[in-house]
Amino acid sequence: MALDEALDRVMKAYDKDRLHPAPTEVVAQNLGYKSANNGSALSAIASLRYFGLLERPSEGYLAISKDVEAYKFAPDQAHKQALLEGFLTKPPLYADLLEKFGSGLPSEATMRYDLIQRGFSPQSADVALAAFKRSADFVGYFSAQRRSQQGDASLAPDFEEDSLPTPALVEPVQKPVSHPRDMLDIDEETDRIPVRLPGGRRAWLLIPSPFFEGDKVRLKAQIDLLLTQDEEA
Repeated sequence: MALDEALDRVMKAYDKDRLHPAPTEVVAQNLGYKSANNGSALSAIASLRYFGLLERPSEGYLAISKDVEAYKFAPDQAHKQALLEGFLTKPPLYADLLEKFGSGLPSEATMRYDLIQRGFSPQSADVALAAFKRSADFVGYFSAQRRSQQGDASLAPDFEEDSLPTPALVEPVQKPVSHPRDMLDIDEETDRIPVRLPGGRRAWLLIPSPFFEGDKVRLKAQIDLLLTQDEEA
């Protein structure tokens, strides 16, 4: 099942029981199926769980993920987009394909061959490929990535890290100022991006590697939230 259909069905179930755990049979009916004891219902439930839209809190019970509620009541498109990309990258297969073909999808023949090499039958490869492409198009994943890459290029700093002014100390100290890496538990693969601030100050963006498109959207949404709080204050 593609993500757009999965979201449509899970929203109907949310309207029935919200986030409360319910028996699998009830959830299947809320999703639009007569019973949970048929292949279509079981396949739909599996798809929704792959996307992280459904959770299994206990044996025989299912519950709508809190992220579904967050998506339904998201205050702006940036938050919705971040959640959509989170849903899209939840299935391991989708996450792997998006990482492998992150710059843009190749031909259908190439992707079909890739799926067959992973163990898919030719018929199931066609079904999986159609659902994947429809899901990525629904999210606008590759369009958002291209916009982000263009934005990253236009916002590239025109100064080197070594050229940043060193903040003056209020009074002498006996030991050198700790480097940010010394003060935080930072992985060696974390990139440190300096940001010049007024008054000779500087901030650091600590970017993990790999840094996915969904991560950029979440980071931008957090910064937008801080700006909103400043305006309200």
